[in-house]
Amino acid sequence: MKRKIMEELCRWRMKEGRMPLVLNGARQVGKTYILEEFGNKFYSNTIYFNLEADMRARRVFEEDLNPQSIILQLESIASQRILPGETLLILDEIQASERALTSLKSFCEQAPEYHVCAAGSMLGVAVYRENYSFPVGKVDELQLFPLDFEEFLWAMSKQLLAEQIRKHTAENAQMPAALHEEALALWRQYLVVGGMPAVVAEYIKINSIVRIADIQQRILNEYVADMAKYALPATSVKIRACYNSIPAQLAKENHKFQYKVVQRGGSATIFGESIEWLNYAGLVLKCQEVENALIPLAAYMELGDFKLYMSDIGLLTMKSGMPSSLLLSPTPIDNTFMGAITENYVAQALAARQIPLYYWRNSNTAELDFLWQKDAEILPIEVKKGLRTRAKSMNQFRLTYHPNLAIRISQKNFGLEDGIRSIPVYAVFCM
Repeated sequence: MKRKIMEELCRWRMKEGRMPLVLNGARQVGKTYILEEFGNKFYSNTIYFNLEADMRARRVFEEDLNPQSIILQLESIASQRILPGETLLILDEIQASERALTSLKSFCEQAPEYHVCAAGSMLGVAVYRENYSFPVGKVDELQLFPLDFEEFLWAMSKQLLAEQIRKHTAENAQMPAALHEEALALWRQYLVVGGMPAVVAEYIKINSIVRIADIQQRILNEYVADMAKYALPATSVKIRACYNSIPAQLAKENHKFQYKVVQRGGSATIFGESIEWLNYAGLVLKCQEVENALIPLAAYMELGDFKLYMSDIGLLTMKSGMPSSLLLSPTPIDNTFMGAITENYVAQALAARQIPLYYWRNSNTAELDFLWQKDAEILPIEVKKGLRTRAKSMNQFRLTYHPNLAIRISQKNFGLEDGIRSIPVYAVFCM
């Protein structure tokens, strides 16, 4: 599958002052696949070690952190030469070896000529624990997310449609009706399938929505297994409870995360650590509330108030039990949870574009779904599940802050009216 991160990997390869690369991302988003494909395309050979499964490779880092000694021993295990600039060395599941993580600093300082990539599904959680020390300032980092909608279109052999969406976004010109409907139909499929590579591949292979639920459930089961493996028993129970509550949190009229939904009498003291675990593991997207929409937004966060979205829209759809037949139907449905699904989809799309997630809420309970700090501007973003787009919160925000442009995401075609730019849900990846 074509992934956008390949271009960033190529830039890393040619970068002056290149350091070892750490590829972050949740389990099953395709980190191993993309690194191996990168190595096969741009290097003479690729040497791969899974430090969770390969005890011999793991022991190499326990003995010596000298890069030349490490290279010699890994060459012996792989029966291949590791040549500077010609070999890509991949250290997968690096969180299984604290000293392997530390060795990246040695490679940066003593042997920068070697091209080393590390990945770990639970690396964020491992570093979060006290006994791990991340080589800050000695590695380059990239984040891999599930396939966004454009990558989904590529996988579905709809490259020309993706190009048309980009073209009409740039020109802010309406899509022809037939293309608009085709894009919406594929977007509805994406809401069910999501962006996990294994799920997308199976969907393309069998062209059936029914069978992909088994793969999605397997991924969710792996997430639960990680909660038990990488957290203390008492904490893992709380982590699962918080994660399982996300559909119920989003079903509320006010999507702000409420600890009492997890458990009666719940509080930040009880569940705060669990929320951070989910965030570090990449299983959720955290959207912080701001009461004052001023630059910089990070300075005006209400730290105790936030929304949580699932990192993949397909997993949310499956976990919530939302019937796929309702989502796939072109007939508008009067279902309040459809609004939550659409909002989660937009959060995932913005996160994939490296746009920090914030939402605005004032003291009069007016609430705007997202704020985008774009250069020196704060752009309000309103998300609507269907074609009806009237909302008081957007008007109140504009009266208060007078933005030059406001964005409304819905199933309507492109357009601009009274300073509000209409962007179809299928075009969020262009932002």
